[in-house]
Amino acid sequence: MYEGYSLKRWRGVETGIAEAGWNMAVDEALLYSFNQNDMPILRLYRWHKALSLGRFSKPHKSLDMEMLQKQKIPFVRRMTGGGIFVHGNELSYSLIMPPAFLKGRGPNQSYGYLCRFLIRFYQKLGCKARFAVDMKLNTARSNICLASNEAYDILIEGRKIGGNAQRYIKQACFQHGSIPLSFDERCFEPLFLENSGLKKAASLMKLGVTKDHQELVKLLIESFCETFDVDVVESTLSMKEAHRAKKLMMHKYARKEWNIDAEQVDEYLIRRRDEKS
Repeated sequence: MYEGYSLKRWRGVETGIAEAGWNMAVDEALLYSFNQNDMPILRLYRWHKALSLGRFSKPHKSLDMEMLQKQKIPFVRRMTGGGIFVHGNELSYSLIMPPAFLKGRGPNQSYGYLCRFLIRFYQKLGCKARFAVDMKLNTARSNICLASNEAYDILIEGRKIGGNAQRYIKQACFQHGSIPLSFDERCFEPLFLENSGLKKAASLMKLGVTKDHQELVKLLIESFCETFDVDVVESTLSMKEAHRAKKLMMHKYARKEWNIDAEQVDEYLIRRRDEKS
């Protein structure tokens, strides 16, 4: 069923730059619209300045909520786990694929398998990127993504770069992540009540990489195709996917109940709200 067409050809969907809630609504819409016989998806996108919270993050513990409001920095809770991450000048990606693509690998091993294309990408930029596990580094957990250290985090010159997170449902596996071009440390540092990890984190600018966005997109797609021996076919959001994203944005990702209180908002509740309106 998955030989040839389904796993060798991927939809390439670029959605441009958008606000935090919309970016996460599109990710969830793509995941829950996916059927196992569908072409896997590589989505590329960018962010306006924002924070994203992991599924189980406690923002009041880690963030100065008054400062966040004062500086008018938006934030959104992701459907994936992991810590709080800063967004702005970066290139983000999402992968949606059938479970067969991972060939029986569990969540931890799948990070190593999938993130190989990022290792290749950084190497093409002249950066010596390695997984933390290959450097025999100890695990360090934190509520803040850049201050933590997991086995398949990517390090360059001993500094963590970006972050990645996953979600699994019956018919699909999902991973998204960030490639930071630069961090606005002056803006983000005052927002944290604990170590943000920003000062020690790597970015392409800190590493002396000066390629523009389109060059990076081309190189990332090239690295992805070479790593997995696949082709990426240019595509756009379908009407169904875009409609689903708008519903999720309205009823979930724009709402305090989800972003602050972590109250689960599923599609059943969204449909019920639509029926009442």
